[in-house]
Amino acid sequence: MIIYERLWETMRRKGITTYQLRENYNIDSRTIRRLKDNENVTVQTLDKLCNILQCRLEDVAEHLPEKE
Repeated sequence: MIIYERLWETMRRKGITTYQLRENYNIDSRTIRRLKDNENVTVQTLDKLCNILQCRLEDVAEHLPEKE
């Protein structure tokens, strides 16, 4: 499972809000909702977030093993 807790921490550190993602960087509100719910997003979205936040992928997403 991929989770995006690190995204919100990185955004806080960088001073970027979800409003700014929507208004300044054209990240769709549905995409933001998917990230908040730890649902699938495209690799292009992850790449765009890394470029916006000037960070690495591991600053945005984390893999957790599936529970059996």
